[in-house]
Amino acid sequence: MRGLAAIAISLFMLAAAGAAQAAGDAAAGKKKAAMCAACHGMDGLSTQPIYPKLAGQNEVYLVSALKAYKSGARDNPIMKPMVAPLSGQDMENLAAYFSSLECK
Repeated sequence: MRGLAAIAISLFMLAAAGAAQAAGDAAAGKKKAAMCAACHGMDGLSTQPIYPKLAGQNEVYLVSALKAYKSGARDNPIMKPMVAPLSGQDMENLAAYFSSLECK
C-alpha cells in the first residue's frame, strides 16, 4: 500500500512540474516584443535602470510576472496597460523569446 501511495505522489509531482513549464514560441514572441522594446530594449537589455533586463530571465518567472500584472496581483501603472491586450499564449511566447536571449 505504501508503494502505491509513493507512486501516486510521484506521478502527481511530475504532473505539477510539467504544468509549471511554459510552452511559448520564441519566434512568435519576437514578433510581439516590439511593444516591449521602448522600455526593455528589443534585445531585452534595457539601458535604463528603472526597467528590468528581460534577456535570459527564467521563462516560467516571466509568464508568472506578466499574468500577475494582468490580474492586478502585481501593481504597476506602466505594465498594466501593456499586458491588458495580451493573451495567455502571447505571454508565453514573449517569455520564451526573452528567456532565449543572452544576458550580457
